[in-house]
Amino acid sequence: MSFDYEALVLFLALFALYSPVAALSSYLPYVRPFSHPQQLRMAAGLAVNVVVFVLLAIWVGEPLLELLGLSTAALTATGGIALILAAVPLMRGSGDPVPADTTHVAPATPRSVLFTPLTFPLTVGGTTFAFGVAAAADVGSVTGRLWLSLAAVAYALVTGLTLYLSGHVERRISPAAAAILDRVAGILLTSIAVVLLVNGFTDLVRAAW
Repeated sequence: MSFDYEALVLFLALFALYSPVAALSSYLPYVRPFSHPQQLRMAAGLAVNVVVFVLLAIWVGEPLLELLGLSTAALTATGGIALILAAVPLMRGSGDPVPADTTHVAPATPRSVLFTPLTFPLTVGGTTFAFGVAAAADVGSVTGRLWLSLAAVAYALVTGLTLYLSGHVERRISPAAAAILDRVAGILLTSIAVVLLVNGFTDLVRAAW
């Protein structure tokens, strides 16, 4: 089987797991507080974070997990916990409340949400890492990993573009519609978080047995 075919399979697997349409709606509550230039920087930052994450999985994923004593199941469960903490307030309509006195409150920055939850676990997680590790094991050679690295870059560009487009969508909806979408996004995110948490703990129990 050719290396370019393996790279294509990895890209399609990551793309299907990511689901850009669902991800776009999930990003909306987090891009809303920021200006267009900040959203553009967030999109670029997300693409960089994603490509670094997947490249780590491809090139050093297996020995890194062994060194840290971690598993992809543990990463998945951790992502579920982190996402629940961020999603439940959105679902209840109480996400990111604005304090009455803002004179001594530092404004939010893109960095405050870029890594968690935008990069991890909304965009990448334990399953993403597992895909990279498994693909690298299949190709074996350096040439094969270089092809997989191209797939990682392509996938990262898709995620950055999706986040950038979510900013365009956010600017074109009314405050009332935005509030409704926040609730819908909260329900969607909580559902994703529960799936991640259950899958992660199920895999951990299976591994223990």
